[in-house]
Amino acid sequence: MFILKRQDVEISSIQHPKRDQQVPILDYQGQTFRLISVFKASQEEEARALWRELTDNRGKACVLLEEPERFTVWGKIRLEQLGNDTGGSHGKTGILIQASILLLQGVYIDIEEFLGARQAALFEKDVAEVFQQKQFPSASPSDTVKSLVSTNPLLAAKLPPWQENHVVILLQELHRLGKAHFGNANFTKQVIYKLEDMPQAERSLFITWLNQSAVAKLWQ
Repeated sequence: MFILKRQDVEISSIQHPKRDQQVPILDYQGQTFRLISVFKASQEEEARALWRELTDNRGKACVLLEEPERFTVWGKIRLEQLGNDTGGSHGKTGILIQASILLLQGVYIDIEEFLGARQAALFEKDVAEVFQQKQFPSASPSDTVKSLVSTNPLLAAKLPPWQENHVVILLQELHRLGKAHFGNANFTKQVIYKLEDMPQAERSLFITWLNQSAVAKLWQ
């Protein structure tokens, strides 16, 4: 819809009506947008791809904001919609999906930071193969993996249509892939801190579930 510069817009934050969280808000010509995804300055191509996917293929009203240090994608919203925001009203399965995506993002970020962009790209390919082989619903194309590693699941309008068994499989495979890329399983201690992004109640629910799950030993 729009490709804008920082000087074109006003950015502020408001208190979410149902969560202990400040929500970034972008104002442009009387329209309000909320943050969907953040990309580094080197990820311009990925940012534009997500923006085009949302605007051209899904018909969403979105802003691609070009900033000196990053690119951000924002989706149009009416402020009164925040009270009905899915980010604050997911059931148990939705919370498990959000947490598993955060862990996926944590592994991806650490691989990119410590092992480089080439290894990160290989990791993306590995995850795409897992989605295909394990028949994850609506999560087989590689561009879906790009979306998952770059879009904040706590703010996403829609989560993947996974079930609890998909979360278990993802965490099993994520541990296997992380261990293969890093050469050991120490990465789990660093990645688990990614869950600090979640509201405390939802994080506690996931940790309790994780400790009782079949993959508990892998992520302790």
